[in-house]
Parts: sequence; C-alpha cells; structure tokens
Amino acid sequence: MATHSRIRVTEVDWRLLSNGTAHHTQEYPGSELVVRRGQRFTFTLELNRPLESEETLIFTVETGPQASEALRTKAVFQTSELERADTWMAVKEAQTENTVTFSLASPPNAIIGRYQLSARVSSRRKHSDRKLGEFILLFNPWCPEDDVFLDSEEERQEYVLNDSGIIFRGVEKRIRAQGWNFGQFEEDILNICLSILDRTPSYQDDPATDVSHRHDPIYVTRAASAMVNSNNDRGVVQGQWQGKYGGGTSPLHWRGSVAILHKWFKGRFKPVKYGQCWVFAGVLCTVLRCLGIATRVVSNFNSAHDTDRNLSVDKYVDSFGRTLEDLTEDSMWNFHVWNESWFARQDLGPSYNGWQVLDATPQEESEGVFRCGPASVTAIREGDVHLAHDGPFVFAEVNADYITWLWNEDESRERVYSDTKKIGRCISTKAVGSDSRVDITSLYKYPEGSRKERQVYSNAMKKLFSVEASGRRARVRRGGSRGLWRDDLLEPATKPSITGKFKVLEPPVLGHDLKLALCLTSLISRAQRVQVNLSGATILYTRRPVAEILHESHTVKLGPEEEKKIPIAISYSQYKEDLTEDKKILLAAMCLVTKGEKLLVEKDITLEDFITIKVLGPAVVGVAVAVEVMVLNPLLERVKDCMLMVEGSGLLQGQLSIDVPSLEPQEKASVQFKITPFKSGPRQLQVDFISPHFPDIKGFVIVHVATAK
Repeated sequence: MATHSRIRVTEVDWRLLSNGTAHHTQEYPGSELVVRRGQRFTFTLELNRPLESEETLIFTVETGPQASEALRTKAVFQTSELERADTWMAVKEAQTENTVTFSLASPPNAIIGRYQLSARVSSRRKHSDRKLGEFILLFNPWCPEDDVFLDSEEERQEYVLNDSGIIFRGVEKRIRAQGWNFGQFEEDILNICLSILDRTPSYQDDPATDVSHRHDPIYVTRAASAMVNSNNDRGVVQGQWQGKYGGGTSPLHWRGSVAILHKWFKGRFKPVKYGQCWVFAGVLCTVLRCLGIATRVVSNFNSAHDTDRNLSVDKYVDSFGRTLEDLTEDSMWNFHVWNESWFARQDLGPSYNGWQVLDATPQEESEGVFRCGPASVTAIREGDVHLAHDGPFVFAEVNADYITWLWNEDESRERVYSDTKKIGRCISTKAVGSDSRVDITSLYKYPEGSRKERQVYSNAMKKLFSVEASGRRARVRRGGSRGLWRDDLLEPATKPSITGKFKVLEPPVLGHDLKLALCLTSLISRAQRVQVNLSGATILYTRRPVAEILHESHTVKLGPEEEKKIPIAISYSQYKEDLTEDKKILLAAMCLVTKGEKLLVEKDITLEDFITIKVLGPAVVGVAVAVEVMVLNPLLERVKDCMLMVEGSGLLQGQLSIDVPSLEPQEKASVQFKITPFKSGPRQLQVDFISPHFPDIKGFVIVHVATAK
C-alpha cells in the first residue's frame, strides 16, 4: 500500500467578495472574512497534493480564551452531507487536483465574535491541527432561526446597513432633525466594537464564561448599554450635564460615532469627554448595527427622569415658578434619546418579541450598574413593568404624571394647577428609507386619557407598589428626609378660574430680541384680580436652569370671561452671555388668583438658526463634486474666526475644516468646497457652522452617489 506524503495547506482563499455579498458584509473594510451566523460561507484550500477519497478534513472553530466544547466556544466537526441547523457543519463542495472548496455553516444561535479556524486530516496517523486563519461571526437578521431575525428587507437596509441617520432634538412644539454618522463600516470600527465586549467587568472577571453568553442578544445589548457610558467601567463616553466642557469636546460638537470610538480605542480605553443622551444613543446604535442587531435611535419629548419609582415627576417651585433645585430630585427633560433593538425575548415569551428599549445614558443604576434595558416596548405599552429589564424606569419616562408643588417659606407646600399629562409626547424615530420623522408614541402607550391607557397605568401602579421581595412596601422618598405615600400625590390641584398660555409673536431667532405675550382668560362671569409673577432662564435640554434673564411681576384685572395679553420682551443682550449650546430658554408664569387658586404656565423655546447645503451637480464615485453652503451671521455685530466642519461616511475621509471669511452683521455668505465620494448609494453630508461668538449651527444633506460607468 502506497504511503502518502503528509498533507499541507499552502494557501487559503476566503472568497471575500462572494461571501461578503451573500452575508451582507461587503461594506466592512479590510482583508478579514466577516460572515453572519446560521448561514453557509465558502472558502477554498490549496493543498500540496490531492485529498484522497479515504481522507477527510476535521475542522475546529474556537472563540475567546480557554475555548471549550462544554461552553460552546469551541466546535470540532468533519465534512458531512447531512445538514443540521443546531451545530457547526462543513460540506465539501468541489475538488479539482490540489484545490478543495468547502462550505461551513454555524448554528443560528452561535456565539458571535472573532473565531480561529483550524483543520487536520482524519487518518490513522496523528496529525496536529493546522491553523487556517480567522474570521468574524456576527448576528444575522436575515436568518429566520436567529433571535435577531427581522422580516423586512427595507427595515434591514435601514436598521442594520444604513451607516448614517437622524436624531430628533429640540422641544415638543419645535422638533429639529440632526444628522449623525454611525459609520459602522469605517476602518477599525468592527474591531473596536468587539473590544468593547472584551472590556466589560464580567469579561475581566471570567472571560471564558462571558464569551459563552455572547450568543444571546439580551446579554450582548445589556453589556453594550453599560459599556457605552464610562460609569462603573472604563466605558466609551463620559457624560456631562453642567454646561461646562473644559478638557473635552462639547456633546453638540460631535457629528457621529466614528471619531469617538477611534479616540477611545487609541487612547487605551480612556473615556471620551463629553456626551449627552443623543451621543450615547448614536454610539450604541453604531455598536449594535456593527454587530448585526437591527437598531434605531428614538427620541422622547418631555421625558421623565423619575428617581424614586413613584410614576410622578414632582417639581418644587417658588412664587415665580422657578425650579427649586435642592428640593427637586425628579426632572422632565425637553427630550431624551435612547435606542430600540429588534430581537426575540426567549426569557419572557413570544408576545414580548420585537423592539426592545436600550439606554446607554447613565441615569439610574440597574442591578448596581449604570445601564438600562432591554425592556420590551410591548411590555411598556401593556404596563408589565415587573418584566426584565428596567421596565419601571422606561414606563415612567413616557407615562409619569408631572406634578408641581409651590414651596412656601414656612416649608409648607401646596399643589399648583398645571398640565399633568405633558410627559411622553411625540416619541420619534427616522422613517425607513427617508429623512421623515415617524411618530411611534402609539407603540409605547394607548391614547392619552383613554380607558385602556388608565387601565394600563393602574396595572403598572399595582405592580410597582405591590409588596416587594424584601417584604417592605415601596416607600416614596422626596426632597431629602420627607417621606410620602403615593396617596399624598393623588390630591388634585384646584382647577383655577383662569387659563393661560404663552404666545410667540415673532419667530424666536438666535441673535434677535424675543417678543412674546402671556394670554390670560377668565372662565367666570365676574371680575377678578390676578397676580402674575414672570421668570425666564436660559436652560440646558434637561431643563436645568443656567441663568435668570427675566424676573417681573404684574397685577392683572380680568373682567367677566375677558382675555388679556401681557407683552414680554427679552433683548438679545439679556440672554446672549448665558445662552447654552442647547439654545433653549424656559419661561414661567405663576398666576395667583384672588381665591388662593394657583396656575403655573410654562413655555420652552428653542432659538432658530440658518444654514443651507447644496451639491452642485451629480455625485459619482471617484469624481470630485462641488458643494455650496449658505451661512448667515445671526448677530447684529461683525464676526470673525468662523469655520465649517464637514463630515460624511463614504464622501470624505475623516473631517474637513474650512475657514469662513469675516461676516458683517446679519450678512449671508456662500462657501464652496469639493468632495470626492468613494462609496455609492445615499450618503449623509454633515456641515456645522462654528463660531466663538454663538452656538454651533448644524445642517446635513443626503447625497445620492452613483457608481462610475
């Protein structure tokens, strides 16, 4: 019998192009094979001699340290004609002379991450494994058996493959779109996203066990939501809500996730300064899309931060309607941004599959760590707040009652009539395939005031206030040592005999005076006197006051069912020094009616600005095209030292900065520059107009790039 020479692999062809196309991974850069679980991929081996009929190859795949078959981080298997969905398998597809083509398939619940692939020949003689190389395995929303399966190609294109998006900010009555470059296919981003998982405290404590849980999107998304903020670990982004950003970058200066992730990685995992909610959500969206989980960014307007789980945001104010910071622990943000990811909830049952809330903004600890979710959106809508994870906090963000208390100098307090149902409005996300805003409030709650909505609310209250595992009744803590039972919060405020609202008389524009009126209307058929205490402050988007810019009192006589307007003027000089980059002002009117009735009227204002971006001509891969940006000096004074900052995945490498010439008061100017697109399809170009004299003015445009003919 002839003896064969020892078989050796001389070359491996990973078939990057055909595998990338089949697995929707062709956008990942570099020479490493990236594939999705539950789906075959092919590769070709060049051998030093033909493979004989009695010889078969035995493959080994391994991921993570101390890989083991017991933990499912290692699998050993040989070529087989039988297809099995629950295990790794290999099929010999073709053989010609010294060349053999194999296809490998992973189970649809395989652990995701970087794998080593090795092979040896099965024969009587003992052969050691020959390392063939590495590949990266991702979640697969195209595979019906994968927990992350999403049954819509349009949605997969948007929520997995789109590398740019829109984040909605502003105030409920004036929602603004901001572009964001997710950039999940940029250089090194996939490596960085995998290294985020390797920096978690659970990986540092027990790496082998941690890696063995990475088949589960619940585990992976929860870990990522903790790691995107820097609390408890050396996570990616450090939060800052004080309006002071020394030693770092203002949250509003970021245009996308790529620069942040690169800075964290190159800085040896030192947290990047600074982020606020939309930054955390933008980065988490990049990480999860990159790993193959369909993810979107969601904005909730008038978002509650309920610190004590009593489903009530309790705001303490003085006689001018100004928030008393030392007494008010809860808050209502103008908006808050989080993420939703799409996957099955094997832990809760199929009725809770679908969109899951994840929030990387460090607001409250969950099981001792600043993270939030995944919380099933269906569970939130149905009031099932007892289900994992963090249901009470998310439910409160969209459902809490907004209750105002007037705090008197003798430390007594009384309820003030105000809109208690203002929380959880206009919950928004970017539309699939377009830049439109889609209102998804109905996914989170039934129509406000409907019978079903009240049923859900009381269902949630019962679950929140039921006897806890410790056997203690959940007690509500408020303002230091003052303890309240929930019943105390249910006493309704007396409905006053007047109504009031602020009206904007001219559009509020950055750099201009503000002109408004407080309109008061009597609801009764006799005359009455109203004391009106007005206050105004520049604020952060969390509604935290920065500086007072208005403080005045009026006595108003209202005839029977009469309406009166109190004019309010705030000059630019009054607010310019204290305006934050959020460009927001909060007005409050505490109206004290003769019979002791009290009405609080509030108005959040975002100042408008101006920028337009035009692409002058068709955009084609590899061909330079001109872009024209129109900017306006919003101020009534000359400004210099302005610049444009430009960014866009697939349109230019890194960032571009362009000087803008000095601008006369309220002068418009056109600035032109060229870009050379290097990727086809719809691409987002972001342009920020930056000046030391006023907050950044942000704009974006979608550029449709054609392939070169």
